Amino acid sequence: MSATSRPSDGRLSIGLLLALTFSTGVVDAVGVLGLDGVFTGNMTGNVVLIGISLLSPGSHPIVGLVVALAGFVVGAVAAGRVLRRAPGGWTAHTCWLLGATAVLLAACTVAVMIVPDPESGTITAITAVLAMAMGVQAAAARHVGVKDLSTVVVTSTLTGLAADSWLGRRSGQPWFRRLAAIAMIGLGAVAGAGLTLLHVGAGIALSLVVTVAVAVTAAFSLVRQQPGSSPSSASSGPAPVSAAAPAPVTEPASVSAKPFADTLT
Repeated sequence: MSATSRPSDGRLSIGLLLALTFSTGVVDAVGVLGLDGVFTGNMTGNVVLIGISLLSPGSHPIVGLVVALAGFVVGAVAAGRVLRRAPGGWTAHTCWLLGATAVLLAACTVAVMIVPDPESGTITAITAVLAMAMGVQAAAARHVGVKDLSTVVVTSTLTGLAADSWLGRRSGQPWFRRLAAIAMIGLGAVAGAGLTLLHVGAGIALSLVVTVAVAVTAAFSLVRQQPGSSPSSASSGPAPVSAAAPAPVTEPASVSAKPFADTLT
């Protein structure tokens, strides 16, 4: 695959994005229950609530909603700048961005841990940083380019699942991927809600662990594809060997073949 190859939808890529979808559910639960009562990953909900707040003052924390929306946009813009010249799919750029997401999540975790009863200004600041982290994550996931796995919203995924079902168009569809995305964001919300009832920082910490695990796994997969790595370690299984010709080497579909080290220069 060339440096400009299309984004893949291999099993590894799907698994990593599903993990990030779970993380979004966790963070959104934390935002709604433990911070300003706003979504930090799902911006559709925030836009709707801002509209309601304009005609019903006091019904929702409009400052927190606007701050979360602005933080998300800033994170997405920053990630877009980093990805401007990056090839599609999993590359070092996406790994670094997920690393940046982890740093922002770590900062939020520390902040809520060291301040036992944060004031409204502190809560708003944490909300902004948390939303910024989700903006970075969403932009990185979008760059990977696996259909139905934006990691921050499942409305379009649910639409596709229903419209392409046996009761709808009856067309072939990646039903497992779509069902898994919906289930993962829901499970993340359950986990996030449970942990937030214990401590706000516990939910953010879980999201941090998931994000770090995804970034490390993707980076390790990229390193394995650098020149000099064995073909068997870079492919999903051994290729058939013919007596007349050497065995072909199949590059994994889950990540870009661009060497990890080259993108760091």
